[in-house]
Amino acid sequence: MFKNYLKTAWRSIVRNKAFSLINITGLSIGIAASMLLFIVVQYELSYDTFQPDYDRIHRVVTQDKFDKDITYNSGIPVAALEALRAEFPNIQFGALRSIYGSQVTVPSAGNETGNKFIQETGIFFLEPQLFNVFQYNWLAGGPTSLNDPNNVVLDEKTAGKYFGSWQQAMGKTITLDNAIPLKVNGILKNVPANSDLPLEVLISYKTLKQHGPSYNHNENWNSTSSNYNIFALLPPQAKTASINNALLRFSNKQYESRGRNSIKTHFLQPLGMVHFDRRFESFGDHVTSKTTLVTLSLIGLFIILMACVNFINLSTALSVNRSREVGIRKVLGSNRGQLFTQIMSETAVIVGISVIVALGIGYLSLPYIKHIASIQEPLSLFTPKILGMIAGIGIGVTLLAGLYPSFVMSKFNPINALKNKMVSASVRGVSLRRSLVIMQFTISQVLIIATAVAVSQMNYISKADLGFNKESVLVLSGNGDSTFRSKQTAFKQQLMQAPGVQSVSFTSDVPSSGNVWATNFAYNNQPDEKFQVTLKFADVDYIKTFGLQLLAGRNLTESDTTKEAILNETLLKKLGIKNANDVIGKTIRLGQGQSYPIVGVLKDFKTNSLREEIKPLMISTRRSFYSLTAIKLRTHQLAQTQAAVQKIWDRFYPEYAYTASYFDEDIAEFYQQEEQLSLLYKIFAGLAIFISCLGLYGLVSFMAVQKTKEVGIRKVLGASVSSLLQLFSKEFTVLIIISFFIAGPVAWYLMHSWLKNFVYRAPLSGWFFISAIVGSILIAWITVGYKAIRAALANPVKALRSE
Repeated sequence: MFKNYLKTAWRSIVRNKAFSLINITGLSIGIAASMLLFIVVQYELSYDTFQPDYDRIHRVVTQDKFDKDITYNSGIPVAALEALRAEFPNIQFGALRSIYGSQVTVPSAGNETGNKFIQETGIFFLEPQLFNVFQYNWLAGGPTSLNDPNNVVLDEKTAGKYFGSWQQAMGKTITLDNAIPLKVNGILKNVPANSDLPLEVLISYKTLKQHGPSYNHNENWNSTSSNYNIFALLPPQAKTASINNALLRFSNKQYESRGRNSIKTHFLQPLGMVHFDRRFESFGDHVTSKTTLVTLSLIGLFIILMACVNFINLSTALSVNRSREVGIRKVLGSNRGQLFTQIMSETAVIVGISVIVALGIGYLSLPYIKHIASIQEPLSLFTPKILGMIAGIGIGVTLLAGLYPSFVMSKFNPINALKNKMVSASVRGVSLRRSLVIMQFTISQVLIIATAVAVSQMNYISKADLGFNKESVLVLSGNGDSTFRSKQTAFKQQLMQAPGVQSVSFTSDVPSSGNVWATNFAYNNQPDEKFQVTLKFADVDYIKTFGLQLLAGRNLTESDTTKEAILNETLLKKLGIKNANDVIGKTIRLGQGQSYPIVGVLKDFKTNSLREEIKPLMISTRRSFYSLTAIKLRTHQLAQTQAAVQKIWDRFYPEYAYTASYFDEDIAEFYQQEEQLSLLYKIFAGLAIFISCLGLYGLVSFMAVQKTKEVGIRKVLGASVSSLLQLFSKEFTVLIIISFFIAGPVAWYLMHSWLKNFVYRAPLSGWFFISAIVGSILIAWITVGYKAIRAALANPVKALRSE
């Protein structure tokens, strides 16, 4: 019996080739799109879930309340570690300190200075106790490999990069930042890419104790760095809420006696939220918003729904043509259940073919989607989880797309069916088909508007006045040690003689970055303020190199003894000072340290990404913090100038690797996730429109067949092609207008909420909404018009004769 169902289903598909092709194309694209989006979402949700105690691992984080301001920090004071262990003896704690952009030198027989590698990320000073919290696989050594100072553990990939293979790395010596010799004492199996702890170079924590000043490692209670993190493994059955209450009491006890000008508290952040909580920093490549994942999931769901809508619409419409077949089957004894099974089997065959085609589309598209989503981990369509998802989609689509058409056709009256009295209007579902078309275009228009808003915001970001010059600024990274600093004056002189170099500045940080170094301060001998000031240290050419604007006072004076300060407008506003000249000659004291005379005020510039407000800022000189070299280049012959800069660097600093980036490219990385989302919107909005057009084309093709006699009579009576085109397009135009009144408010709410992520944002223009409805109508007219014009130009004599 089942074999007979399949044969009959195949004959039906072959008999209605055009409509079957439309259904298979729409379903294939819908299934492939939802499958690819599911893979991306599932990958993002899988971060660190490979840890056996994933649900019990938390990070101890910090919240600071300054009057009305609340700030969050993924770090915790170094001094708190032992206090936590004493206060919570049943919880296992482990600490690590990340460093960025450090140089690792590996001895080489053919190179006197050795092979130099810059580790931008993945390098940590790490307590062996951390391996009581996290579980990793070892190829050599174990957690005790980090018990002693000057020991290092490498992961398999890094060991291979440094020494050719991990086996050759054991026992060898590498040098960190040209200063610290480290013995390779263990090899860690590569940590999966879906981890927010990219452990590559792990240095014993005792080494940090010996070289703390070189890495700004401050062990007092007043210093909190996002680079220093503490993770905790809770006992089984422990209640997070009760531990957070205990941490609140712990925080009050520790900080009240220290006279803090803010309310500092610590609490637990679940490991599962490290990848998603944008309030805190992550050691991984990025923090992903869960809203983004929900958005991608909904897009995938909507696209598969649109494909199912096409199937339902075409199947119910085609049921008119199959009425005689259904009538004959009923007369010959087929019951309603058998007819239902027959029609569902046809749906299953079409869905099965669509799934196979979708797998091919997915296989070819997966590398491209991985690139867009910045996924490094190898992904496959043929894992049990993905195959289970595909099977689930196949069954779900079969039921969703097949149930209603099967129900409609199995209920046909056999007498009317045999007399061929079933007409389109008499088949239940005309109203449903219209509702489904409205749903399709509602989804399409929401995606069109979302795409327009996202593109507009990205254009706004790229063209926004940031308050500084970002173009043609080359930034070189160094570690700022005494050897590096001793040559800076001569290095700068040589750079200024190179053709194409306009100015050079040494600094701790560029004007806008993700690095935030903030501290308590007091203005003009007054009590400490109830907010913090962000610090940047730079030489006297910083203002010139980055095109900053002085509003009052003068530039800094380079001096090893006298320290001066320049403030920004935002700091003055928060202090309640309206006239910039009023602060000149006053002082600012950082923490409990020295006071700086204020010599100038800068016009505000964006200190962070456009998602955040401008920070209160102070700039001063301090040579010991100059780890970056910013070089303003003339716009012509950039490549030749950069090559000349590298030659000068290699001559002055042969022991340091040359690492350079353009400032504007660094800023663009702030918005990588938004760019990815914008591109995904474009792709899937296009797919949604395409699927909608497929459905429209199919329905219009069916209408053309059903209205053959009507069109012929109208033409004989003198109807023009334009009036016949209106006959076909009028209904769909009305449905699109209705869909707009649903899509408009939904899109406005969603994109208004998304734009709230940016302090500085493009306006939500009405033109986005106008373009959505106009674009939808034009696309529909083009789709409908092609088939309608062909029907209108057909010979009416043949149409009437056929009737």
